[in-house]
Amino acid sequence: MTPPPTLLAADGGTLSSIESAINGAFEPITTAVAAVVFYAVPLGGADVPIVVLWLLAAAVIFTVTFKLLQVRGVKHAVELVRGEHDDPDAPGEVSHFRALTAAVSGTVGLGNIAGVAVAVTLGGPGATLWMILAGFLGMATKFVECTLGVKYRDVHADGTVSGGPMKYLTKGLAERGLGGLGKAMAAVYAVIILFFALSGGNMFQANQTYAQVRSVTGGDDGFLGSDAAKFAFGVVVAVVIGLVIIGGMKSISAVTARLVPTMAIVYVVACLVVIAVNVEQVPGAITAIVDGAFSPEGVTGGVLGVMIIGIQRAAFSNEAGLGSAAIAHSAVKTRHPVTEGFVAMLEPFIDTVVICTATALTIVIANTATWQDQRAVVAETGELPAGGVTLTSDAFATVLPWFPYILTVAVALFALSTAITWAYYGSQAWQSLFGRSAIARQSFNVMFCMFTVVGTVLSLGAVLDFADAALFALAFVNIIGLYLLLPVVRRELRDYQAHRRERAGTATHPTSDLEA
Repeated sequence: MTPPPTLLAADGGTLSSIESAINGAFEPITTAVAAVVFYAVPLGGADVPIVVLWLLAAAVIFTVTFKLLQVRGVKHAVELVRGEHDDPDAPGEVSHFRALTAAVSGTVGLGNIAGVAVAVTLGGPGATLWMILAGFLGMATKFVECTLGVKYRDVHADGTVSGGPMKYLTKGLAERGLGGLGKAMAAVYAVIILFFALSGGNMFQANQTYAQVRSVTGGDDGFLGSDAAKFAFGVVVAVVIGLVIIGGMKSISAVTARLVPTMAIVYVVACLVVIAVNVEQVPGAITAIVDGAFSPEGVTGGVLGVMIIGIQRAAFSNEAGLGSAAIAHSAVKTRHPVTEGFVAMLEPFIDTVVICTATALTIVIANTATWQDQRAVVAETGELPAGGVTLTSDAFATVLPWFPYILTVAVALFALSTAITWAYYGSQAWQSLFGRSAIARQSFNVMFCMFTVVGTVLSLGAVLDFADAALFALAFVNIIGLYLLLPVVRRELRDYQAHRRERAGTATHPTSDLEA
């Protein structure tokens, strides 16, 4: 049934008034919260957000603490994902592979397409190198938080699992005599995750999907140009999401296990096509990336400026340090928490080192007139007038004129998978606050689907900006917990190494390069 026209009026109607009122109410709150969370300090001529330094410092500390485990442990991580060490009788809901794809679907999204384009335009080609380095370091952070997610999870009588920061902050800190602090931190974490799940992880995804589909189907004059079509589109997306999330983690992981590899392969292959066609430009592009990382031109703050742009893009893309992925990884079937820590290390690698880098290389190698013009504008004004998706789409169009249609499918699949995973994260946060009854679970699912429709028809910019700021506030809460529980992770790794030695029958010799 089509709603009354006044409820769908984009300009001047009831809907427009509601949107303006909500944005107006959130604007001062968003400004205040963002000013605190993204507070920047001048350093070497660049303004460096404290939250970026906080995330980077944690990644470096964990990398040093575990002696480059993201290098030594990658072979074992791949073995685990391939199912070589699976225990079908282990507690949990899903395999290592499905836990990984569910978590990856929550991070791989529009930011890998549009956000990266913005990074290499503001910071130049050199931002790519720093983005790769930050993704590499973030692998160690994922190892820590996802090991703790499994260590302190609750496995319920029906076989379902509740895990993530809500559990390890509560139970882990209680073991250290900080139960009151842990409960308070976990409650704050759950509220913010719930809010972001409904807004940034849901409304924003639906809104961007509609915008991209509408743009390739004729815009205002196309069949999706009317307000009624916008509403209908939102309902369809909500129904699709609802059919998936009603089955819980097993249903969600079954979808993401197929969706994530498919969409990642299609997107990366498209990038490789552009690179292959412009193969003669590859040496020059690599030189530009390396030179631009250490001697950038036209970037505020010079080397440090481009470094921060690259690191910030990586941090905002893979979410290492925010703890959200630990919620999905906690559902894995395993008796050894550290195994999922190994698997989780592959997440920043896939998200940042592979997909984000593929986008950056495509843009740099295509070297379109649009990108050159935008870099000139940035150098002159410091502002980026064009959207990131446009820059990426133009790069692909140099080889594949019909690529906007493929990009639309990619954006839609990325957004849909992101919304599905964030529905699970939000559900876990909801249940940690209001209990695990069937009514509680299904009431959240209904609410989530309703917000999908709202996100399609309303562009609540101030609300989404607030959600982004609140999400990164979690870094301060989560990483404090990671530092306090670091000895637990080290003990888990030692115990797992001993277990593998025992199974191999070589008690005095390492079974692999996991030990150093």
